[in-house]
Amino acid sequence: MLKKFLNGFVATVCICAFTTTVYGQDSDINSGHLFSMHGSNTVGARLGPALVEKFLRSKGLADVQTKTTNTENEYTVSGVNSTTGQWSHVSIAAHGSSTGFRALQSGDADIAMASRSIKGSEVENLVSLGDMLSFSAEHVIAIDGLAVIVHPSNPVNELTKKQIAQIFSGEIKNWSEVGGNRQAISVHARDDKSGTWDTFKSLVLGKEYSLVETAQRFESNDQLSNIVTRNSGAIGFVGLASVASAKAIAVSEPGTTPLRPEQIAVSTEDYPLSRRLFLYTSAKQKPAVVDEFLHFVQDQSGQNVVDTIGFVSQTPVALSVSERIGPHEYQELTENAQRLSINVRFSAGSAILDNKARHDIQRLVNMMSLPEYSNRQILLVGFGDAKQTESRSKVLSKLRAVAVKSRLHENGVQVAPVAGFGAFKPVASNNGNGKLKNQRVEVWLM
Repeated sequence: MLKKFLNGFVATVCICAFTTTVYGQDSDINSGHLFSMHGSNTVGARLGPALVEKFLRSKGLADVQTKTTNTENEYTVSGVNSTTGQWSHVSIAAHGSSTGFRALQSGDADIAMASRSIKGSEVENLVSLGDMLSFSAEHVIAIDGLAVIVHPSNPVNELTKKQIAQIFSGEIKNWSEVGGNRQAISVHARDDKSGTWDTFKSLVLGKEYSLVETAQRFESNDQLSNIVTRNSGAIGFVGLASVASAKAIAVSEPGTTPLRPEQIAVSTEDYPLSRRLFLYTSAKQKPAVVDEFLHFVQDQSGQNVVDTIGFVSQTPVALSVSERIGPHEYQELTENAQRLSINVRFSAGSAILDNKARHDIQRLVNMMSLPEYSNRQILLVGFGDAKQTESRSKVLSKLRAVAVKSRLHENGVQVAPVAGFGAFKPVASNNGNGKLKNQRVEVWLM
């Protein structure tokens, strides 16, 4: 098994640099309607339009603006070529992640926006567009923390995922049952078309719980957050960018430390309710302008927009960590290092870096090429889920770190000797599919 695992790590992984296409006579940046984006309201309400606006400006268009249409949650982003007077526009329809995949299938969209990963049934439905799980089809554009929010005056500061499930299913009906005031709980949730709802249902409710029938449902994150802020007994869940004046509580799983949806916990995806935001496209040939937009989104300019909107960008950031919980060797190893806001993860059921990790490798390469990091060195620390023996878990976790070191070395980045600590410091329960989240490599800067 170890030999098979190691062989998996040496599989060839393509690292795609963030390049910029220079448009020539065949350019379609001035062709009127450029492309259509359908899907997630979490992505499409603010982030999608903001990314398109910045993209159009980067292409030299003027008077760039986003306008609403006669249909709620639909927008048109347009700009004009100052020389020719030609207007170009992008249409956005943000009615939920599932609608994006249906629009890809029908040909009504060039890009599907999603606040969850594509489902197996959707992969099958879109087989004519190629492998929708491939690097050319699946594009992680930001990290979001699915925040569980309450009224700012609520004294409850943390809940387990099970307690949250019991509240949203109606098993727990009063705040006094979880250490709060003696007050009835009012449940608020996103609607059935929402990727935010799909994520919450998958990460929290699972197959054991169902949403209480009295829950109020909302198509918009912002509207839900505003209602919770005005109701002292309310609880709800929203994307990180929509917490606003509500209070986000800390969340934990069995055997893990409660974490709030703060930058380091969300960006490394250690926070139990962190999630990825996606764009999905055909895995086959795409219009040049769509490819250019995807490169823009992954590049620094696009990730700056992600930060501005209130999500967590994928740009590596060095953060000082005041508290290091773990064995003496781990504390000593990271004592004079800063934690980078990236955890490298792997495709489910394989030893291959996942699609986000392949972009993250290039981001690390780009960062380490900057003058201010010329005297710094990367340290890689591997972790995993529990195995039959502790020694096996440690070996596999170190092999993951070795795999990342190999990718960085291929791109000219020198890395300090790696370490593996097995199943120590889990960020998810080691029971069920969630344990895959524990298979990760922390990145530190020495």
